[in-house]
Amino acid sequence: MTATYTITRKIEFDAGHRVYQHESKCNHIHGHRYVVEVECTGSLDKLGRVVDFSVIKGVFGKWIDDNLDHGMLIFRDDPIAYEWRAGSMSGHRHFIMDKNPTAENIAELLYYKAKELLAMDGVKVNSVLVWETPNCYAVFTEK
Repeated sequence: MTATYTITRKIEFDAGHRVYQHESKCNHIHGHRYVVEVECTGSLDKLGRVVDFSVIKGVFGKWIDDNLDHGMLIFRDDPIAYEWRAGSMSGHRHFIMDKNPTAENIAELLYYKAKELLAMDGVKVNSVLVWETPNCYAVFTEK
C-alpha cells in the first residue's frame, strides 16, 4: 500500500492593491495582510516528511518577500500601472500582474510560482489558498 501525505505551510505578507474597475470601494488603493496557505502532497522521505516546512518558507516564502511583501499589486491594464512604467513612481515596490489582483488571481499566481519553485521529486503543490481578510479567502487548484 502506498500512502500519500498532505502538508500545509502558511506564509503572510502585507501588500497594497486595487481591483481595477471594481464597482465599489475596492476600486480604491488599499492594503491587506494576506495569509497564504500552500498545500503539498507526496510520499515521505527517510525522515518521515513530505518536505521540510522550512524549505517551503525558504524558497516560496523568500520569493513572496522579495517580490510582493510591502509592495503594490497592480493589474497591467490599470492606468496606475503606466505611472510605474513611466518612472513617476520609481523607488516604490510594485508587482505588475497579468490579471486584476483579486484574491482569486493572486491565488492562481502564487500556485504556479509555488509549483515552479517547489518542483522536487515526489512533492506536488495541490492548492494555494489566499486569505484577503479574516473572513474572505480564495483557493486555486489546477485541474
